[in-house]
Amino acid sequence: MLPARPRHAFRLADVMADSLAALRGAPGPLGLPSLRHVIVVLIDGLGAAALADRAGHARTLSAGMRRETVAGAVFPSTTVAGLATLTTGVLPGEHGMVGYTAYDPRRDRIVNLLSGWGAGSEPEAWQAVPTLFERAGDDEVSTAAIGPSRYAGTGFSRAILRGAEYLSADALDQRVLRAREHAASAARTLSYLYIPELDAAGHKHGVASAEWVSALETADAGVAALVADLPRRTGVLVTADHGALDVPPSGHVMLDVGALSGVRLVAGEPRCLQLHLEPGVDPSTVASALEQRYGDVGWVVTRSEAIEADLFGPVRPGIDRRIGDVLLGARRRVAFYTDPADRARGMIGQHGSLSPEELGVPLLRFGAAA
Repeated sequence: MLPARPRHAFRLADVMADSLAALRGAPGPLGLPSLRHVIVVLIDGLGAAALADRAGHARTLSAGMRRETVAGAVFPSTTVAGLATLTTGVLPGEHGMVGYTAYDPRRDRIVNLLSGWGAGSEPEAWQAVPTLFERAGDDEVSTAAIGPSRYAGTGFSRAILRGAEYLSADALDQRVLRAREHAASAARTLSYLYIPELDAAGHKHGVASAEWVSALETADAGVAALVADLPRRTGVLVTADHGALDVPPSGHVMLDVGALSGVRLVAGEPRCLQLHLEPGVDPSTVASALEQRYGDVGWVVTRSEAIEADLFGPVRPGIDRRIGDVLLGARRRVAFYTDPADRARGMIGQHGSLSPEELGVPLLRFGAAA
């Protein structure tokens, strides 16, 4: 059986969509007032539970935290799916960014959707849903995405940031400055400010580490500088794409050869593998074998069961083939591996499954959005 999905008052899918609605003067699920300028801040990897645990290290962020300020991230709880949902306003089953790595039916191979777009890739075709930046242009709203220079023009950026001018700044204080400058550059603006440093610290050192806390303090200081003395009718929304939890080496579960019988390709992430089977292999048979071996630490569903359970949201025709025939997700603080030499085994903080720590993210409001 699948773990119970946590219930949240708001959804990550509504954050930027409602920001655009507020610029049009239209009501939305977040209840934002009519605004002239909105800055959406995405702190990669900031779970609501982790923020609550370390509230004393993030006074600006934690000051706005209440039970009703927790939003629901998407499944899989990973950056690719979460950021695509933020910038399109639809769920993974529609935008097609269904995992950190995913099966490409056209080329019959596994693609790293975050950093593996090579020559001949077509990110705009893979993620074909118009972004909210593109839709904002139709309403004469100036849009900008502010982030580190290494992400400018990447395949992933082309897939999810189309329509926005990319403003590069490697230091967080410079990103904050560029976001404020963009908000003052036109009559109506929608700015997206990306802060990836916290997620990097979590993967390398763990959410419980001093390095993660230091990165949280830096992010909090950046938000404090951003929201100080905001102009009239300027709102700031702060959220995250997913949370994370620490997986110790004792939680690394190596899948045995027998469990992989009939499996041709493996996609997804260590906390939720997506297994693509050889032609003619019955997914129910493979799922049953996995359940018998790993049911005490994981949950197992076939693709059809995952779609029926609405894990990916509504699934457009053709997107279903990108999803694994069988999914194996982590129920406890474990991660699944098929290769003992997998470099991902060096990660401490991890995400991708259905735990409250991974799916609950903050949704904080400042300025005229409060």
